[in-house]
Amino acid sequence: MNEYKLFVQRIGLVGITNILLSISPLILLPILTKSYSIDNYGIWVQVNVTIGLLPNLAGLGLPIAIMRFIPALKEKIDLQETFYSIACVVFLAGTITSTILILFSSYIASALFGGNTSIAIFTSIIVFILCLNNLFYSLFRGLHQIKLYSIFLVFQTYLNVALVSYFALNNYNILFPIIGILISQIITFLVMLIPVLKDIGFKVPRFTNLRQYLSFSLPSIPSNLSYWIVDSSDRYVIGLILGLSFVGYYSPGYALGNIVMMFFAPFITILPATISKFYDKGEITMVKTLLEYSMKYFLLMAIPAVVGLSLLSKPILTILSTPEIASNGYLVTPFVAFGALLMGISGIMSHTIIVKYNTKIIGIIWIITAIINLVLNIIFVPYYGILGAAAMTTLSYGVSFLLTTFYSLKHIKFGIDFRFILKSIFASILMSVIILTLYPRGVGGILIITVLSTLVYALGILILKGISREEIQFLKKMV
Repeated sequence: MNEYKLFVQRIGLVGITNILLSISPLILLPILTKSYSIDNYGIWVQVNVTIGLLPNLAGLGLPIAIMRFIPALKEKIDLQETFYSIACVVFLAGTITSTILILFSSYIASALFGGNTSIAIFTSIIVFILCLNNLFYSLFRGLHQIKLYSIFLVFQTYLNVALVSYFALNNYNILFPIIGILISQIITFLVMLIPVLKDIGFKVPRFTNLRQYLSFSLPSIPSNLSYWIVDSSDRYVIGLILGLSFVGYYSPGYALGNIVMMFFAPFITILPATISKFYDKGEITMVKTLLEYSMKYFLLMAIPAVVGLSLLSKPILTILSTPEIASNGYLVTPFVAFGALLMGISGIMSHTIIVKYNTKIIGIIWIITAIINLVLNIIFVPYYGILGAAAMTTLSYGVSFLLTTFYSLKHIKFGIDFRFILKSIFASILMSVIILTLYPRGVGGILIITVLSTLVYALGILILKGISREEIQFLKKMV
């Protein structure tokens, strides 16, 4: 129970952190959409899509190796050897990647950033810094230093919000908010460097186990690339086929629907290192227990979130962006929200594959999913526009969900509470009746209906006994 208690505490801490992180794009959304043209906002979106992809590829998947191997290390010298072996390789790979991007910056700018070469160059530098910061974040997670991880992530996020907001509200060129991202990443790197050097010191590595780390991490590169294709390449396809303005219409609705991933983020943060530790000890029962509770708690929050965000998409987007963006993009949200729900389920289940070092299966699943997504987007976007892109993304998540479920249950079978799922769906239907009856429009109305519908859902779950008395008492203690 102590281990489970610690797990829930960490999930709660990271959950609060990810609520703060998920709010940050919503803070910037009205600032950016009302300060810049729809095309310039489209450039901003493309920059963020790019820096969401390239650091994962440039890092050769090695940050996930840190989370997999470091939890089992007991000696400081082994910790130093592992971390700095990986860090050196990532530094070199990040340098090469950023250099190539700078050399081809004019071509990249023409394709993605409206011909602005300066934005392409600064984006390349951001990619390099993110490679290093991802190493530190993975180290904190691998060492179970979740408080440090959460503090630095929130610090970087809101430093970025402050800098971007300053440049946008003072009518600086769109290049300057991009520079704000770079400044926030550099400052965060320097601040994180202090506890890393203090806790583990520095050691010139001998690269003794590098082959093992690379054999584990390299198969995850196709998975990372393919996941990005499914999650983000639709913005590239929309931009190339329809233009940057349609990227601007599409992205706010996508971001709103993707808030569902906020409920999955704590589990993807905590589960890799925690499950790896118990699996390496042979405590399979504990692994199954953690997976079962992770799935239940994720669905407890994600199912009503899908319903609520889908129904309230248009009034929320009208407040957060512009009426033009809201009317063009509000139907994107339901597709994305449901896709994020499927992604969260398959993401939790995939840990049964990861702990057995079988990352190749995950890579193959995401390659298949990515090919389907890219082909369908190219076919349907010219005819059905941004709604076609949203629908194809959801369909692709469905393919990933089915394949991941099939293979994960072959590795470690754990219980899924289908009765609870039905109860959660029924409680969400009750909640939707309240939303549709009292359909809000202003900020105050949305806040009131959010609180009221949450209470209705919670009451429905309690009446239907979706959560046991023991779970309620335990969660009260955590609070």
